Amino acid sequence: MNESERHLQLLTATTEAVNSSLDLEEVMALIARKVAEALEADACFVYLYDEDGDALTLRATFGAQLGEEERKPRMRIGEGLTGSSAAIRQPVMIAEGANLDPRFKAFKNLPEGEYESILAVPILAREKLEGALNVRTRHPREFSQGEIDLLVAIAGQVAQSIQHARLYEEARRRVRELEALAKISEAVSESLYVEESLEAIVKTTMQAVAATGAAIVLADGRVAWPEGRSGAYAVRIPLRWRRRQVGELVCDKDTPFSYEEEALLGSIAHHAAVAIEHGRAVMRGVLAQEIHHRVKNNLQTVASLLRLHARAENVDAQQVLADSVNRILAIAAVHEVLTKRQDDDVELAELIEHLRVTIVQGLGSSKKVNTRLEQISLAGNQATALALVFTELLQNAIEHGGDNITIELTRSDDAVELTIADDGPGISGEGKGIGLEIVRALVRDELHGKLELRNESGLRAELSFPL
Repeated sequence: MNESERHLQLLTATTEAVNSSLDLEEVMALIARKVAEALEADACFVYLYDEDGDALTLRATFGAQLGEEERKPRMRIGEGLTGSSAAIRQPVMIAEGANLDPRFKAFKNLPEGEYESILAVPILAREKLEGALNVRTRHPREFSQGEIDLLVAIAGQVAQSIQHARLYEEARRRVRELEALAKISEAVSESLYVEESLEAIVKTTMQAVAATGAAIVLADGRVAWPEGRSGAYAVRIPLRWRRRQVGELVCDKDTPFSYEEEALLGSIAHHAAVAIEHGRAVMRGVLAQEIHHRVKNNLQTVASLLRLHARAENVDAQQVLADSVNRILAIAAVHEVLTKRQDDDVELAELIEHLRVTIVQGLGSSKKVNTRLEQISLAGNQATALALVFTELLQNAIEHGGDNITIELTRSDDAVELTIADDGPGISGEGKGIGLEIVRALVRDELHGKLELRNESGLRAELSFPL
């Protein structure tokens, strides 16, 4: 077997291994092990790119043990040999004395100084930086051009696996958030006393982020419900009600809080503030029961959509996860507007604008989207269905339509009319696909309206339904 055939086999085997899981931590560990084996290296280090911090964080190693320090090694783009590779989007190879290179960056809890050679490459998905990885050997080694090309090819396949795993992780995080909020709503709706509600909120918070302790501190300084013990790290999230702080949610851990955990605590704190105020106002918490009911129904909607995809054949896993995340965000947007307004009606212009920003940013689109939105109030149950329909149609226009998109929302007598038009190639035939099936079912069964798709200098989707 020649070198090219061997490298192709290694690339295929590595790709199959890292695509065998959607769990991000498991994928990272598999990447480190398989890459080290493929290049016959002594160690492999895999870094993920954090776009908000513009930095690389070590997520997995093979052949080297991380020291006792809790903080994971982290470097900015351009720092260190691996950071330099990420900055120039090209491989960096040092055959001997890698730790003597002026670009070398040492970490106290990472034994990189014991390795002589390094080959670092960026992990790119369509020119988008997802991370970087390197292989190390204890003895000097000049990596061949074929080996460099192999590692670059593996990194390209790894990028897709990382994107899939991140989408899956984001979807799971959203579901965990909804489940935590559902538990809080259920506990509050079943309790006759505010103290019991606070106990349930604190315990749910501890379970949601694996905390060592948590407490709710009310605005007067009284600790309403302490649970567990303090930890090495703590966060304090304000509980706000109608621009007024009514207390704080305090949470402790022995390890640092991740960005996702802090975001989840923020959501819990928001809904905890609502629950506390309603619990004080109405002993039984009628509105808290309604929040629980809505979250439960939203979870059932998400589950139904995922089952629909599970029954389909030849689906793109990445697209399914991306679509599911957008649908969860659409439902969450309705829930957020309902919670802020504290009634059963949703202001559609506010909801559609919120969804437009979320979808455009989520897809990283640079297309021009113009809106003309009238002020129309809609019942909460109809708003959820409309949010899902709008998300599917706008995402379709961004992904498949032209460079200019127009969104119009008007009211005619007792009917709502929503139009999404683009200047793209239009649609062939009647238009098929799971997304359109979901749209037609929601329009027919939930909104009791009609949807028309027409080719008019692009695709024009017209939705109308009675208020």
